[in-house]
Amino acid sequence: MRGRIYTDQKCPICGGIMTHDERRRGLFCEKHPDQQATGRFRVQFGRGTRKRFSHFREAERCLDGLRWEVDQGTYDPRDYRSNYPLGFETLARKWLEIKKIEVKRKSYNNLRNYMNKAIADWGQCNVKSIGFGEIEDFLHSQDVSDKTKSNMKSGLHSFFKWVSRREKILMPEFPETPFELGWRKIIDKETQQSIIDEVYRISYHINPKIWLGIKWLATYISIRPGEMLKLKEGDIDIKLGYFIIPHPKEKRPKLVPIIDEDIEILSNMPRGLPNLDFFRHGTGISGVTPGDKFGDRYFYKWWKKASDKIGVDGVDLYGGTKHSSTTALREYFSPEEIRRSGTLHTTNKAFERYFKNDIEESKKIYKIASGGDNVTRLENLTNKNVN
Repeated sequence: MRGRIYTDQKCPICGGIMTHDERRRGLFCEKHPDQQATGRFRVQFGRGTRKRFSHFREAERCLDGLRWEVDQGTYDPRDYRSNYPLGFETLARKWLEIKKIEVKRKSYNNLRNYMNKAIADWGQCNVKSIGFGEIEDFLHSQDVSDKTKSNMKSGLHSFFKWVSRREKILMPEFPETPFELGWRKIIDKETQQSIIDEVYRISYHINPKIWLGIKWLATYISIRPGEMLKLKEGDIDIKLGYFIIPHPKEKRPKLVPIIDEDIEILSNMPRGLPNLDFFRHGTGISGVTPGDKFGDRYFYKWWKKASDKIGVDGVDLYGGTKHSSTTALREYFSPEEIRRSGTLHTTNKAFERYFKNDIEESKKIYKIASGGDNVTRLENLTNKNVN
């Protein structure tokens, strides 16, 4: 039969090798049959599996189990290697190395956080032994929101899908993790315009791009705040009439048509070299370095300041611009038209909550989102602080 048990011990009389005798259930010296090995046993099963034991009965049970796995067609030498090639932690670390290259830093940090929690729970447990029950118990043990649990499940699902393809093992079943998406507080178009007007009043003399960025967030509902802040001068092509979003969340470049009034604003604004951040600080402002990109919360800071001044409370930047504009557009367009031409997304679960491509359609949507025929301020921008 395949596989044998060996020992490092020698016969104390002749120094001979102790040989495995399955009938007598032990290892004995062939010349001195009364001399039996008492420890340091090793199971050798083919070339790929070797395990050590202190007691013969443990080694025997291991060998019987390996033979049974061969009979059942489930034997996998990787399960018994000392470097844990199928260990959860081993594969999780490899997967994170790949994700560090493939996804954005914020997404990677979230995945790393989820996987580190799972590593603390499962360690080097063989991935083939992690199934529905283990995943369900892990998710239920996490003291986090339902949405975060759902995100954890998505991360683990992506990981096990990768493992299934890489290691040729079965994909485990996953439990349901239902959750309700939170609702952002939104405002009507008139209130939104009042806040944007107040942003203009309190910030235009400091840097017109503060007002312009917030105005654009309310107009171009397909551009996320993070994408807006990352725009370079070269990403705004007024000759072709497009914003070029090179690395959006959707993983493929996104072209967003610019409405005429914004092309006119940009035409009156001094422009910088293509590789410069479009939203950058000007000179003469304390606490910032001229030429540096606006911080992640810079638009929010001015939105909040303007909201407080006109008595609007509890409306964040995202809810007050993008989500409020999307909701207001229901009066003019169907949900499918908004989704297809306004947001430029094929599906978007977040926006489907707010209402139960063609370039001209997109421009029409953005025009209405910007406030329709409101008079655009086209002050002489030549001497403004827009270095």
